Amino acid sequence: MIGYVFRRLLYGVLILVGVNLLTFALFFAVNTPDDMARLSIGGQRVSQDAIEKWKAERGYDKPLIFNAQAKGAAALTDTVFYERSLPLLRFDFGFSDGGRDIGHEIAQRMWPSLALAVPTFILGLFACIVLAVLLVFFRGTPLDFYGVVLCVVLLSISSLFYIIAGQWLFAKVLRWVPYSGFIDGWASVRFLALPVLVGIVSRLGGETRFYRTLFLEEAGKDYVRTARAKGLAEHVVLFRHVLRNALLPILTGTVSALPLLFMGSLISESFFGIPGLGSYTIDAINAQDFSIVRAMVFLGSALYIVGLILADISYTLADPRVRFD
Repeated sequence: MIGYVFRRLLYGVLILVGVNLLTFALFFAVNTPDDMARLSIGGQRVSQDAIEKWKAERGYDKPLIFNAQAKGAAALTDTVFYERSLPLLRFDFGFSDGGRDIGHEIAQRMWPSLALAVPTFILGLFACIVLAVLLVFFRGTPLDFYGVVLCVVLLSISSLFYIIAGQWLFAKVLRWVPYSGFIDGWASVRFLALPVLVGIVSRLGGETRFYRTLFLEEAGKDYVRTARAKGLAEHVVLFRHVLRNALLPILTGTVSALPLLFMGSLISESFFGIPGLGSYTIDAINAQDFSIVRAMVFLGSALYIVGLILADISYTLADPRVRFD
């Protein structure tokens, strides 16, 4: 098991190196530093002197990969790639094009993102599993039929509709919660209630149908029919056998998503004015701050790899038959 985790970590490092190279190529080969300067300053009629000044202030005036004018190791170190991309591998995010410390911003904005993402994830997972178990328990009845219809309707509607409808109903009509905003401390519950509710409802349809399919598949297996033949009650069979053995595929989507909770939600944070990492990324895209976007792409890739490794490890906890050499 230890050897398997070590190999996965090694693969993860190699993938991060590849992601770093790919993002560098996409950001600097497709958009040259001159293009980045024009986008940041604003306009195509910017003077060349202004472009050169912008590049010099941010270190983009150096060669991208190889400095032919430098001697020795400086030919590789005195480059944009060495100064702006390689530090990402040690999670040194550097400074944004606006001069702000990206690492400090991530540390500050991580907590509002978690304040929104964690309750949405936990309560949404609980609601989806409970509803799926309820539909399986009453399978073949009108409750099951209309429940599936409701799930199809919910997953067919865009999450933007839930956000707009929720703001209109709960903030404008009922005036229970504010439209948007965020404050620190327990008072933030008033601002987070609506985005958490919207997040739960928007994922309720798709995930409930998925879990219902898993439970129905388990309910049709031989060991379940044997348990029923022994005279066990239906709720005992459902909770003690079906739900427990369906945990393995559920862990695939849940455990691997845990690290990504730090990244926040791009849409929800932007609409509800929550100063998390999701809105931070959207603001960077709108401001054409490529340093922040590169840092967030790299951080998201690293967290996704960590999530996959955690999912593999969790398999052994859910099913002792699973072992890795």
